[in-house]
Amino acid sequence: MPTLPPGLSRRQWLSTATASLAPLAWPALAQPAAASEVLVRRIPSSGEAVPVIGLGSWITFNVGNDSKARDACTEVVRAFFAAGGRVIDSSPMYGSSQPVIGHALAKLGRSTALFSAEKVWVGDVSRGAAQMEASRAFWGVPQFDLMQVHNLLSWEEHLPRLQAMKAAGRLRYVGISTSEGRRHAELERIMRTQKIDFVQLTHNLLDREAEQRLLPLAQERGIAVLVNRPFRQGSLLDQLARHPLPGWAGEIGCSNWAQVALKFVVSHPGVTCAIPATSQVAHLRQNMGAALGPMPDAALRERMARDVAAL
Repeated sequence: MPTLPPGLSRRQWLSTATASLAPLAWPALAQPAAASEVLVRRIPSSGEAVPVIGLGSWITFNVGNDSKARDACTEVVRAFFAAGGRVIDSSPMYGSSQPVIGHALAKLGRSTALFSAEKVWVGDVSRGAAQMEASRAFWGVPQFDLMQVHNLLSWEEHLPRLQAMKAAGRLRYVGISTSEGRRHAELERIMRTQKIDFVQLTHNLLDREAEQRLLPLAQERGIAVLVNRPFRQGSLLDQLARHPLPGWAGEIGCSNWAQVALKFVVSHPGVTCAIPATSQVAHLRQNMGAALGPMPDAALRERMARDVAAL
């Protein structure tokens, strides 16, 4: 079970949940034309381009009605759009994150750049439509760009509804999410048999299982990939902060470990966008810097992973 949001007991979480390949050839990685140009990837099912760094909201935006904390999150969203960001991801599981995002969008004036990524997370599929509508109202958007079945919960029943919503023009993309390296076999089966636009999964310098089958399969099947937990919920950066940056970090334009961790993730050609979460503007700006400048090639990615594993 994932780490619970503050204020949510295990019993409450469970109650909501129940009610509610062979490697492909590595292509040449497209580099930004200039150091100030944000790297983008295209969504295979449409060709739409999105920046490789997005914004997650797990834990960091779960601040309730604390006005100062809400305004701090608003400033993070402001800085995100100013740095060229588009993809913001949330879930009904994330406590007050949805209304906090809505507060920010209302205060800033909803950006036309916004790519809204939400999730349906309820075991009782008859409540799915109401949950998605509540999420939409929290955000204050006309409709979501992407709706994902969160952690594969009742996906067999939810997915047909999402596909029908897409066909009716009420949704642009359909996806499935998982986290912390769980249920990869089932996710692979869904990717092979279902028509979906996105998957969301965990991938980082230490958790690399997705590279073996899921990322190559996404390339093969034309499925976009959102990456969660690129910092292992902060524990990876805490570990790396005790060590100096290696010499190769400067070769790819990294001035901090957050950028190293993110460039490792988004330089994989099967990854569309990483969604690190933060409630601090300074950290947001560091994260967005990972979409700029040179990216590691396959050989350097392997060296990065070896060096970090040895720390």
